Amino acid sequence: MELYHKSTCHFLGKLMVVLTWGILCLRAAECIEYEALSCRKHTALLTDFGGKGDGKTSNTEAFRKAIHELSKFATDEGAQLIVPPGKWLTGPFNLTSKFTLYIHQDAVILVSQDEAEWDLIPPMPSYGIGRDNPGPRFISFIFGTNLTDVVITGGNGTIDGQGQLWWTKFRQGQLKNTRPYLIEIMFSDHVQISNLTLINSPSWNVHPVYSSFVVIKGLTILAPVDSPNTDGIDPDSCSNTRIEDCFIVSGDDCIAVKSGWDEYGIAFGMPTKHLIIRNLTCISPDSAVIALGSEMSGGIQDVRAENIAAISSESGLRIKTAIGRGAYVKDVFVRGMTLQTMKYTFWITGDYGSHPDEHYYPKALPVIQGINVKDVVAKNVTIAGKIAGIDGDTFDGICISNVAIKLSEQAKELQWNCSNIKGVSSQVSPQPCALLPDKKIDCPFPTDTLPVDKIQFQTCAAATTMH
Repeated sequence: MELYHKSTCHFLGKLMVVLTWGILCLRAAECIEYEALSCRKHTALLTDFGGKGDGKTSNTEAFRKAIHELSKFATDEGAQLIVPPGKWLTGPFNLTSKFTLYIHQDAVILVSQDEAEWDLIPPMPSYGIGRDNPGPRFISFIFGTNLTDVVITGGNGTIDGQGQLWWTKFRQGQLKNTRPYLIEIMFSDHVQISNLTLINSPSWNVHPVYSSFVVIKGLTILAPVDSPNTDGIDPDSCSNTRIEDCFIVSGDDCIAVKSGWDEYGIAFGMPTKHLIIRNLTCISPDSAVIALGSEMSGGIQDVRAENIAAISSESGLRIKTAIGRGAYVKDVFVRGMTLQTMKYTFWITGDYGSHPDEHYYPKALPVIQGINVKDVVAKNVTIAGKIAGIDGDTFDGICISNVAIKLSEQAKELQWNCSNIKGVSSQVSPQPCALLPDKKIDCPFPTDTLPVDKIQFQTCAAATTMH
């Protein structure tokens, strides 16, 4: 493969961008002309560092060398690494600050299945142990910690987690450590993940954790609906996160909002707060469209979800918690859900019993308060709602309004199963339980603008022609 490229800088007002163009000659008679508009001053191609996109050659060292060299430009307006057309097999790699990873629309990054390429790192401090097994966990595929200004984007290029081998080993009990996540950014700020297709992750797909000002936009996330724990997007102990315009098919929750597990999450004490979820489409037959918990021991507050569509999913809004979790889930606002073929429309329970160990605090009861849902249309539903608090721990301030649920032929006779809750309803069909009396109100939705909604979305583009 021969590569010819050059760069020049262009000034657009106060924004300086870099235009890189060139020719990738895959064979003597077939070349790709490309250009990429970068938000960074410096730009390089993976092939500059020995990368080979043949789907067989390992590019682990190429990625690591490229990012190491480009990290030197962090003090000079940052750098961008372009993954050009091809199939790029690689093990995990770490990102750097002031950095953009751009995956071309005709590029596929193939995740290595060789465990020897995967370092082990400590469990997350707010979890205490690995989620699959106690002890260390495999580092995530694209990983970064203590970073600022990181962009992972592309022209809808693909990252293929090649998760089947991991799923098989997990199901057969052959793994001693927790499976890797596809993208994980920790202790970082100003992170953007956008315009990508993620398929077949070994476990969770996108996991921002202990971070702030995170924008996730335009992702297509695909996994077999029976694949284990392939959550779509899991904001975890994050502040000011925006998730929008995503399409997710998953073997687990499409969105799972988290903040730590039992005594470890309580001690770490970092909530998820100021979260926006909008324009989401989800398919998850065995899990939730939007789940809060079950790992919520640092607290979850101020979640705003709107324009949510789902088909063939287990539940629309799911809150799962338990004795020992402590903390709170409060000030949750959902409006504009369109659901088709669901087991539950609403499923809120306090009996989700998994614990990291036997040292959880049995007196640590979660506070569930201020859950507001309105403007929902659901069809072919088996159960309208199961909303059950904990004995001695009433889930309070539940408001459901303007909800029309059409039942399936297999609908249960008891449509609303409620206990240990307080709340109100208005214009809800079928009629909710007596613990949600009709008060003819419109459930609230915030009108203020969160700081993360003011973050300017960085757009980079690429175009190719064959000749």
